[in-house]
Amino acid sequence: MDKIKLEILGLSPSQSQSGSFALVLGEEYGNRRLPIIIGMFEAQAIAIEIEKIVPNRPMTHDLFKQFAEKFKFTVREIVISELREGIFFAKIVCSDGVRETVIDARPSDAIAIGIRFNVPIYTNESILSEAGITASVNDEEEEQEELVRSSSRSSNRSFGDQLKNASAEELQRMLDEALGNEEYERAAKIRDEMSKRN
Repeated sequence: MDKIKLEILGLSPSQSQSGSFALVLGEEYGNRRLPIIIGMFEAQAIAIEIEKIVPNRPMTHDLFKQFAEKFKFTVREIVISELREGIFFAKIVCSDGVRETVIDARPSDAIAIGIRFNVPIYTNESILSEAGITASVNDEEEEQEELVRSSSRSSNRSFGDQLKNASAEELQRMLDEALGNEEYERAAKIRDEMSKRN
């Protein structure tokens, strides 16, 4: 199974779930995005390390790093390994220099630890094919996207109803619009509706 390297593109607040964030991972040599919904504390742990903010006391993920270093373990890589029923699973690949150990983890925790060790994040083609979103907006579709935006604003239907009643072409336009506006949680919901139809 070939590994595909990912990079952290950003964190954006969830618009539908209070206290949740969309962690957006991007394919290193491609244009696919993998949005993963995570909790506020995990998002904070990732953001603090990305921004190189040093808290007064070590956070849980910092404690893991200190513990690993004291016992001469290091993290080699993070792998977003599975997607089952819409839930992502991850693995932390560790080594003591002699043997390699794999630890199961939530992706948010694995990534928070991985960035502290400055290690690569990977996934596989089946996960990107199933849950990835291609980030491309065609200039020719911008006028049609504006029509979709206008109808969305004036519509009283819920977003879920809009998705169910949209054609495949409308879903693609809505997906392009959400990606263009960096609304990754919305994009994930549109992707899920598109996947249900395939």
